[in-house]
Amino acid sequence: MVALPLRWPRAGVWPWAVASLIALSACAPSTPDPAKQAPSEPAVSRTPSDSAPPEATPRVPTPPAVPLSQEGIASWYGPGFHGKKTTSGTVYDQHGMTAAHQTLPLGSSVEVTNLTNGKSVTVLINDRGPFVKNRVIDLSYAAARAVDMIRPGTAPVRVDVVDTGGHDLTAIPDRLDYTVQVGAFTEREKADDLKARLETRYDRPVVIEAHEHYYRVRLGTFTDYAAAKDYGAQLYRDGLPAVVVEKWPPATR
Repeated sequence: MVALPLRWPRAGVWPWAVASLIALSACAPSTPDPAKQAPSEPAVSRTPSDSAPPEATPRVPTPPAVPLSQEGIASWYGPGFHGKKTTSGTVYDQHGMTAAHQTLPLGSSVEVTNLTNGKSVTVLINDRGPFVKNRVIDLSYAAARAVDMIRPGTAPVRVDVVDTGGHDLTAIPDRLDYTVQVGAFTEREKADDLKARLETRYDRPVVIEAHEHYYRVRLGTFTDYAAAKDYGAQLYRDGLPAVVVEKWPPATR
């Protein structure tokens, strides 16, 4: 859950995102009255808010219940993004064994095999991308070097999931759903109160999702990221600290 001018789809955070995201993640126990408080900067994030930011290296693999594989073209990214935040909120280290994937859960791990030479590397998914047609994964500089694809820049690869990051996957999803979060509380009563007030003002379904010690208040389900972002901007104009988050798992169609 950033720098927009370079590769905005990777970070998924718009310029008005950072301040509100930090305020929201603090999970203050009290609920501000939108009518009495000037809105802070709204936030748009593509990081699943129910998960802690993944570490910089793959964890001990927990194989999925069924084999999950994907083939396509891999690319890599390096110096231009080194030191910048990834979608997961961690800082990108081009020397770490990490990668960006469009839909696999952040925090999952995959083995990437270069089909031109048979070399493999295990990487942690901590970012989103690549957003180029026919490309399935974007490797860090170190990972790309490990499978000998620095010079060509791209290579045909097979991606095998070795750790789902705690998610129950039956297949590698081909798209993600999104929802707009407007509050997170440690007390259920306060989440219920905000939900009741929102239901009188908006036509989108309002739900409370409980995770660990927090109750997150969210509006709607969107299959399109741009639509979720526009709706979040509307809520921001109404004085709500809106954060667009990935909804996992995506709804089946």
